[in-house]
Order: sequence, then C-alpha cells, then structure tokens
Amino acid sequence: MSGKHIPPSHALDLIRGKNFLMLMDSALEGHFSKDDGEELVRLASRCLQYEARERPNAKSLVVSLISLQKEAEVPSYVLMGIPQGTTSPKQPLSLTPFGEACLRFDLTAIHEILEKMGYRDDEGIANEVRYFIFDVLFAQILSFQMWTSQMQDTLNSKKHGDSAFRAKDFTSAINHYTQFIDGGTMVSPTVYARRCLSYLMNDKPQEALGDAVQAQAVSPEWPTAFYLQAACLFSLGMESDAQQNLKDGTNLEAKKSKN
Repeated sequence: MSGKHIPPSHALDLIRGKNFLMLMDSALEGHFSKDDGEELVRLASRCLQYEARERPNAKSLVVSLISLQKEAEVPSYVLMGIPQGTTSPKQPLSLTPFGEACLRFDLTAIHEILEKMGYRDDEGIANEVRYFIFDVLFAQILSFQMWTSQMQDTLNSKKHGDSAFRAKDFTSAINHYTQFIDGGTMVSPTVYARRCLSYLMNDKPQEALGDAVQAQAVSPEWPTAFYLQAACLFSLGMESDAQQNLKDGTNLEAKKSKN
C-alpha cells in the first residue's frame, strides 16, 4: 500500500495511530475505498503482532482478502503488474480424474476420490508426529498420562469425522474434524482436505478455500491441495486463478508419478 519497503520491525510503529491515507502510495488513490484501505491496514497490523496467537491464521486471511478483491476474473499477477513473458497459444491441459472432477465441480466424484485415497499422503506427516511423540515422552514423562488422554480424544475426533465423511454427513464431519484440528496435537493435510470438501457440500466456499490453503501449507507439493483450491475458486467465480491451480496440481501429480 505504501509503495515502499518497510522493515517489519518498524511497520507497526508506522501504522499505529495513523490514517491509512497517510501511508498509502498516492498512485493508488481512487483505486479502492476508504473502508477497504482501513481493512487492509487492520489485517497488516494483525499479521505483525509479536505473539503468534495474536496473528491471524491463513484461513481467516484468505477469507478477509477474498471479500476485498473486486476484480475476480483478473489473475493475481495482472493485478500486481508481474510480467508473464510473451503470450503463446494455450495448450489444452490433460487433466487427471481428480482435475476433471474439480473442473466440472463434481463434488460427488471428489468425495469418492478422497475416500479412495484415504490417508496415504499423510505418511510423512505421521512420521513427524511419531518423532514429536518420542520427544514429548522423553522430556515430559510425568505428564504422559494426561498427554495420551488428549491424543486419544484427538484420534477419536478424527475417527468420528471419517465415519461421518464416509456416510456423507458433512455437517457432522465438519464438527468432528474441527475438534481434531483444534486439538493441536496432530497435523493432517487429509483432514483439511476432507473438511474442505465438507464445507463445499454445505455451500461454504470461502471456508473451504481456507482449508485447501492450509492443506498446502502443511504439504506444499501435494496435488490434492491445489485441485481443491481450484474447485473452491471455481465456486467463487474466480475462473483464471482456478485454472492456474488446476495446472499446478496437474504438473505436481505428473512429477509425483515420474518419481
């Protein structure tokens, strides 16, 4: 907004107590409303908080920023003025069944694919959890009983969520998966993916997009996260960004198949 590089350590002092018009690059004048400018300053201030618990998570940021984006059909790189090289005729993208289902916004097909996939893509994350468990047991042996009880509650929430997801009771799936995520003892990109679809089934695309982004944050090269983001963006009418995510997911899946 300011058009200047501001070190994060000084940004809060610069923002605090000032009208956003004093901070804004004059070249942006007239391109957005006063309310939108103030909301962006508010979001920036929250992101700069020293304590992690006071900073917003990716989901809430995505939801907040989507509501501010007025030109939904314009790709982000155009809005930011980033050159994309010379244009060339578009080559038709050869989509996987998952990609095709997202392109058609066929939620039933996506549900079947996620069910067949199970949790096989969580294996690397599961190993990290095992190492974490070992460290906790070694360092905090006295609190083991309490910790294992919390872990069991978390696993039960996931188990109930999976049962509801399988039975297509997507409202219950959201509730149980939320308990699992809020438990904080384990991280699963697949749980985020399943809750994402459950949100889509309940006509909540912004919440679903937040979960798809979280799945990518946990597993940056997971094609499923990109496919689900594409489905969410199609639902939100953001065609160009959706197509880009489809392309990224397809390329990642092809790369994964070669390996």
